[in-house]
Amino acid sequence: MKTLLVGLVFSLPLIQVHASSLKGTRPNIILVMTDDQGMGDLSCMGNKVVRTPHIDAFYKKATRLTDFQVSPTCAPTRAAMMSGRPPFKVGVTHTIFQRERLAPDVFTLPQALKSAGYATGLFGKWHLGDEEAYLPQNRGFDEVLMHGAGGIGQVRLGDFLQNEENVYFDNALLHNDTIVKTKGYCTDLFFHAGLAWIREQEKTDVPYFSYISLNAPHAPMAVAESYKKRFLDLGYDKRTAGRYGMIENIDDNFALLLKKLNEWDALENTLIIFMTDNGGTHLSGKLNGKRVKHFNANLKGGKNSPTEGGTHVPAFWQWKGKLREGVDIKQLTAHLDLFPTFCELAGVTLPGKMQKLDGLSLVPLLQDPAAAWPERELFVHCGRWNSGQRAKAKFQKCAVRTNKWRFVNNKELYDIENDPSETTDVSLAYPDVIAKLRKSYDQWWDATGPLLVNEGLPRVKPEDQPLVIRYAKQLAEKGIPEWAPAEIGN
Repeated sequence: MKTLLVGLVFSLPLIQVHASSLKGTRPNIILVMTDDQGMGDLSCMGNKVVRTPHIDAFYKKATRLTDFQVSPTCAPTRAAMMSGRPPFKVGVTHTIFQRERLAPDVFTLPQALKSAGYATGLFGKWHLGDEEAYLPQNRGFDEVLMHGAGGIGQVRLGDFLQNEENVYFDNALLHNDTIVKTKGYCTDLFFHAGLAWIREQEKTDVPYFSYISLNAPHAPMAVAESYKKRFLDLGYDKRTAGRYGMIENIDDNFALLLKKLNEWDALENTLIIFMTDNGGTHLSGKLNGKRVKHFNANLKGGKNSPTEGGTHVPAFWQWKGKLREGVDIKQLTAHLDLFPTFCELAGVTLPGKMQKLDGLSLVPLLQDPAAAWPERELFVHCGRWNSGQRAKAKFQKCAVRTNKWRFVNNKELYDIENDPSETTDVSLAYPDVIAKLRKSYDQWWDATGPLLVNEGLPRVKPEDQPLVIRYAKQLAEKGIPEWAPAEIGN
């Protein structure tokens, strides 16, 4: 029997839900995804230091995917979500050096939803290419407010140079086709902008997909002093205080989102998802001057790790009156399942010529958590090899994940059903399992090689990054206007 990590367990649904099919019901979809927040970074997952009461309350009423897997780092997870394929199959092997660019022939998730009449909006982090053709505005999003590169202030990697100072506050961002100067803290702004756009969509009969993709709690650990104070008073170091403060700020903003949706009577036709993009960071810090390990939900490793702590993340789904409350879906699910799931819910007719979807629709499980679900193999590789060194990196920081097993670095085998913390390597006891998973991994590795369209590209100098050039051009021609989202009321 699988060992539960942490959290609350309900043996029966708290509400009864009609068994009618969810297919083609065309809900609004709001996806909130945080950056570098692990399983252990929520109080509902067992963290005794950080307080996330609003996400905790959401968790209690949610359908929870308790074995939800993503990629070990940011851009690969986003590539899988936007394509329905493992990231290597759409060219994404890194978070920088142009290897984060989503292959241009991908028919994206927002394009699919738009084809079914949805309005689409992105607020925050894109991280799948900053050149014109790769921008979200040209990949299916109607409304966009985004920073560059993989994080605000990553100016040597493509973000606006003006964001290097006062990081996460008063940032330069790209709003649709115009670079703008904003006021306030980035997480507050992305939620506020997303809510203002949602409010406008709620005035119409058009369904919408709102992707609130936060930059927090990615480093640097910057947040208002009021959010740090409690942790500093407890004796934690400044980085820990900043990171936990960022998470509590996310919780407050998530509460505002739910409050407004309730006020607008939008909950009954809106699917809301909270998830994170990869495992946590800053897994240790100092408390009263002594080194301590931070809570990680008893998982091994964190971001950029091929172990459970790198890829096993929270995934809480709520849809009032449609999804069961307080129910766990224990089957092996993944980021690449979002594409087919959203398409089935929205009634999308996919084009005949597009990428093959590797993901599975979660609709059967959402309707019945005990529904039959196939055995599957998910492939993990942290990528990030140096240019021209892919062959040498084949068995470095890699894994195969099945419903029962995790095969790590071509040598270690863990029985995840009984040992989710990966404490005991059982490879010697299961040679047949290892032989099978090695063969599957070899086949996957060979299949991805021809699809790595971003390999071998030159590194771009900071001053030659596309958004930096765009900023200089706009500044010279018409300046950088100040911008703020519309008011959404108290």
